[in-house]
Amino acid sequence: MTRLQRLKMGAAVCIVAAVLATSGCGWGRTVAEKEAQENNATAASDTSSCVDTSGNTIKIGFVNSLSGTMAISEQTVSDSLHMAVDEINAKGGVLGKQLKVVQQDGKSEPAVFAEKAKTLIEKECVAAVFGGWTSSSRKAMLPVFEADNALLFYPLQYEGMEASPNIFYSGAAPNQQIVPALDYLKEQGYKKLFLVGSDYVFPQTANRVVKAYAEGNGMEVVGEEYTPMGSTDFTTIVNKLKFSGADAVVNTLNGDSNVAFFKEYKASGLKAATTPVISMSIAEEEVSAIGVDNVKDQLTAWNYYQTLNNAQNKTFVKNFKARYGANRPTSDPMESAYTSVYLWKGMVEKAKSFDVDKVKAAADGVTFDAPEGKVKVDGENHHIYKTSYIGKIGSDKLIHTVWKSDGPIKPDPYLKTYSWAKSLSASVESN
Repeated sequence: MTRLQRLKMGAAVCIVAAVLATSGCGWGRTVAEKEAQENNATAASDTSSCVDTSGNTIKIGFVNSLSGTMAISEQTVSDSLHMAVDEINAKGGVLGKQLKVVQQDGKSEPAVFAEKAKTLIEKECVAAVFGGWTSSSRKAMLPVFEADNALLFYPLQYEGMEASPNIFYSGAAPNQQIVPALDYLKEQGYKKLFLVGSDYVFPQTANRVVKAYAEGNGMEVVGEEYTPMGSTDFTTIVNKLKFSGADAVVNTLNGDSNVAFFKEYKASGLKAATTPVISMSIAEEEVSAIGVDNVKDQLTAWNYYQTLNNAQNKTFVKNFKARYGANRPTSDPMESAYTSVYLWKGMVEKAKSFDVDKVKAAADGVTFDAPEGKVKVDGENHHIYKTSYIGKIGSDKLIHTVWKSDGPIKPDPYLKTYSWAKSLSASVESN
């Protein structure tokens, strides 16, 4: 059994729980169906594919929320995916074939993501799928991709504690975002943390990491609050924050809840100078939606900003704005999505095949000179070596780097290299 297979088994209980909690049996491949398939010796690796490679085109699928509470964030990811495909097609495609996109709307609902993924794989016969945003959407899709032995390229930073042979995670693992954010707060002298997040998988698991880090690094969590996705009433939460004694806030809210939170934060008299908020899911496009006056000087932890000064990023920003408008900013999730298409291209060309198993086998060491800097695929855990950046939101509505890691960080989704995180990785392995 490979290490990746062991990691997959370690996360299985969490995945199944998320799947069962998300819906009944009306979407995608059910857990029972998947188990029956495995028991009948038709495991995922033996699942026949309907991908048609006989013509001069090859289908790939996009699944993004183009409606619902997450559309504020996911539309730009869809836009960047389309730009990557058009660039690749203009330069000859992949293995001489033009890419043909099949787009699906996940509608900000995990069950819909799973349904649309199944459609893309089994009816549209795509060679790979790109998309998802929330961890709930990813966990809902995961058993579908494993049952059908298909490929998902997931672009978002996430909570870790997961690895799948059928998912490539081009966003940050927790040691490439959460841990650097906490390291930065610690270096700046902040010791009392208030945690606020949306009520789903990513914030809850991310905050387990935060609490473990705090306990092992002389910090204290003085408050922890969650609110439903799309919530707009933060009066009570901000009041608790104001009187908690916190000197910094770790924010894992997602979607348009950030708008309401920061407006209430400012109205309460809280200020970035005295109680800064470091956010894990606020990028440049959210700044405009929230209102720059509400978030100026607040902190973010990401792996890309529009303001990065390198040749690849300057070209990327120029091309994106020429295509979608001068006022459209670039951001981490859409850059990660853009990069994921090029990484898949590199894997396919290295494998000289669109076959899923051959692509997976060829993945290790594939690199791309991305706008965020050079990235590399870790073939063992299917995550990406990435540089980490802490940024501060400026009055120009852009995010400016105040700290960066010393080069790309090796992905450690289970935080096995951190002594303070032993209980986290142990709990996953015990399951």
